[in-house]
Amino acid sequence: MPSDIAVVIVNYGTADMAIAAVDSVLNRTPDGLAVEVHLVDNASPNGDAAILRQTAARWGDAVTLHLESTNHGFGRGNNVVLQKLAQRADRPSKVYLLNPDARLASNAVAELAAFLDSHPKAAVVGSAILHEGSLAPAACAFRFPGAISEFVTAVNFGPLTRMFARHLVAYPAELPLQEVDWVSGASMMARLDALIEANFFDPDFFLYYEEVDLMHRLKRRGWQVWHLPQAKVVHVAGAATGVTRLTDERPPLPAYWYESWRMYFEKQHGRSGARRAAQARLAGTALGDLLARLRGRPTHTPQNFAADFRRLVLGPLRQPPVRDARA
Repeated sequence: MPSDIAVVIVNYGTADMAIAAVDSVLNRTPDGLAVEVHLVDNASPNGDAAILRQTAARWGDAVTLHLESTNHGFGRGNNVVLQKLAQRADRPSKVYLLNPDARLASNAVAELAAFLDSHPKAAVVGSAILHEGSLAPAACAFRFPGAISEFVTAVNFGPLTRMFARHLVAYPAELPLQEVDWVSGASMMARLDALIEANFFDPDFFLYYEEVDLMHRLKRRGWQVWHLPQAKVVHVAGAATGVTRLTDERPPLPAYWYESWRMYFEKQHGRSGARRAAQARLAGTALGDLLARLRGRPTHTPQNFAADFRRLVLGPLRQPPVRDARA
């Protein structure tokens, strides 16, 4: 029987949580939907593939394992499955992307699918995301970033943040149903035909900004992106990447964060727009660090941020531009 929805989970080093994510989908409240689950392992270390292969015996045909020999990152990891689905004559109409460190807290599969069925112009709809443990809502719906938002975010100063609240990237964590620019890739459902039209995730991105770029391209084609708060998942923030940490002192960001930042702004705003946003981010960082020191507070700037940003963002932006034929 053809599937209505394909669920795609991309794992790297979080086998136990990925298993819990799959189980939450398979054990959801009965809804009459035909759902197939695809679990991609991105060449995880520490024997994840063997653990997943062993667990797959109890899942049977309900789950397809894709054991990759390369760490593709998030977008390319999802593309492994999306491109195979697109080639099938009996392809599902919808795909639900779920992080390995997330699990259903409601029947988000059915709720998100029903929303897409009733909103034909919507290409993507995202769920609410709750923090593991506290179940406090997390920001999961966003505006597209720009020079103003980069400056204000980097300064991280209350009065300025309130003054430019409408330019902030993140919407409030508790957000009613509404159309937004983009939603978190940790829990999002999309029409497969819309993803095919947009040519899936841009493979240039390894991790970070790939879903922002995808939804920017979808919106440019006339599609809508929505946030549906009734659908809920529980998420362990940063478990798979280790980048998100709830501490005052933030470690250096990985090189791929800077590369993704630069590629997103250059692809969506051009070379000159990317330079303006980069200068705004650096200026905001300098001002924010100064204000924090004057107030005797710790800065929230990652270690070595300014130097790494100049080297990995501004340096390449001074080079001749790379042509990108993507729409």
